[in-house]
Amino acid sequence: MSPPPRRRRIRVARTLGRLAVLALLLAAAWAGGLVWFAGTIAREPPATTNLESLERTDAIVVLTGGSGRLSAGLELLKAGLAKKLFVSGVYSSVDVKELLSLSQLSPDRVECCIVLGYAAADTVGNAFETADWMEEQGYTSLRLVTANYHMRRSLLEFAMAAPGMAVVPHVVAPANVHLAEWWRWPGTANLLATEYNKYLVALLRYQLEKVLDS
Repeated sequence: MSPPPRRRRIRVARTLGRLAVLALLLAAAWAGGLVWFAGTIAREPPATTNLESLERTDAIVVLTGGSGRLSAGLELLKAGLAKKLFVSGVYSSVDVKELLSLSQLSPDRVECCIVLGYAAADTVGNAFETADWMEEQGYTSLRLVTANYHMRRSLLEFAMAAPGMAVVPHVVAPANVHLAEWWRWPGTANLLATEYNKYLVALLRYQLEKVLDS
């Protein structure tokens, strides 16, 4: 025998109320996490006045997709901080010679020391493309160059793609990303919210992999 209509309506109202409370709690948790995420992003890149003092690695890896990343990677290479520079996620129409104007290095040095990867279309692809190349080279350490807001997720992806690799983060701070009072800048706020959501997905995958591997 079905419950009377009035009792049914009360149950529905209670269920909807609980769902509304749960939605509010989730929204508050997400917003709090976004504030934490934005607040912990590095505001400044490493000092560039004495690059030679930085830790050396087997390779420098630049993830394409933002301003300043490639030039930072080239400066690190010129400072002798690695044997080679690997640029992941390059458009298929770009070749090494096009980097000469930026690198100010001799053609011979560019040809031997800069490698372009064309297979990656996103951060997951960057990590696996780089891991494959590092394995081919017999390298075990890299300095990862990417935007400051992108670094946390990139480190997670590299930890999953190459768990035994030593990764030294090297952030680039894009001028168009306004981290001071970021909520006042719609473009920056949207960028950070999108990146935060992607980070949460990567973190979930990372935790699942740890559980499955244990």
